[in-house]
Amino acid sequence: MTLKPFALLICLLALPGLSLAADKTIYGLNEYARLSGLDLVVAAKLDTGAKTASLSARDIKRFKRDGETWVRFYLAIDDAHAHPIERPLARISKIKRRAGDYDPDEDKTYTARPVIELDVCMGSALRTIEVNLTDRSAFQYPLLIGSEALKRFDALVDPSLKYAAGQPGCATDANSAE
Repeated sequence: MTLKPFALLICLLALPGLSLAADKTIYGLNEYARLSGLDLVVAAKLDTGAKTASLSARDIKRFKRDGETWVRFYLAIDDAHAHPIERPLARISKIKRRAGDYDPDEDKTYTARPVIELDVCMGSALRTIEVNLTDRSAFQYPLLIGSEALKRFDALVDPSLKYAAGQPGCATDANSAE
């Protein structure tokens, strides 16, 4: 009989956490993501172990436009994307190198990658997230969505699910979705 009050106390203490979870959207390990402004839907891997998001890009070049630094790149997804994409440079990200990627002659334990802001739609949520640009053509998923972006989506990731949010269906303005 003494366990009943204890069990009640545990349940009452858990209630605030349950209400926080109720405000989150459950996504699967993989989701479809619309890259707004690029008119493209890609398969994405949701990776809570990665901090940043990465988009598969090639021929990445920085240039100046009206005194600002921009980035010109091609999507490294398939042969259908022959036109360059240009976006303002948000910042440069330092990505830790894996043990097999470390070159002692370079004496750098990181890789510098350009970062842009991109409007991404998953399910019915449209958010502006930062993505670093790197060639991911050797990987199965051209877009990796890391923990910083997942926070913006108020996401809970269930790795037993795939494509839980279905096809992207968002309004066109990322700022209105927040």
